[in-house]
Amino acid sequence: MTTDLGWQAESLEDRIGRLEALDQIRQLASRYALAVDTRNLDDLAALFVEDVRVGKDSYGRQAIRDWYARSLERFGTTIHFVGNHVIDFVSAEAATGVVTCHDELEMHGEWHVGKIQYLDEYSRRDGRWYFKRRRLQRWYLVDALTRPSHGGGVNLDKTGLQTGLLPDLWPSWDRFWAERGKSPR
Repeated sequence: MTTDLGWQAESLEDRIGRLEALDQIRQLASRYALAVDTRNLDDLAALFVEDVRVGKDSYGRQAIRDWYARSLERFGTTIHFVGNHVIDFVSAEAATGVVTCHDELEMHGEWHVGKIQYLDEYSRRDGRWYFKRRRLQRWYLVDALTRPSHGGGVNLDKTGLQTGLLPDLWPSWDRFWAERGKSPR
């Protein structure tokens, strides 16, 4: 990580533009987590530049969509909470970032909790910021010991405890599993 000297905003207009850029980039990380957790592969792929490199020799949003489709099949419910997000500008059109994330993953009927750090590269194209590259680094992933009920928790109302509604509340969640002819549970 470097000191942010890549985009020196001097005028008020430039400074406002920089603040808008910071917010757009922060939104990428939150929208990524939401798209992963709801299995909205179209929204997920749209967060990346059109010519994103996937693996050694695949490129494009369809390639990254397909990669995530394969990768996410091994998980049931996932919950990602975005924490710290440090952004350094390389220029007015490029930036790097480090994002800390807490995740909870349902795998093979068991729950795991962990901490992730994403090393990101961002690119602004046609006035909008995208992921150019996203690399996951994991601090740890451990058994949660306490297995939450379906959906990662319960809702308390006047009738008592009920199973959670998430992620099933999102249409993209059902669509993801229906396209594969599988059930997450």
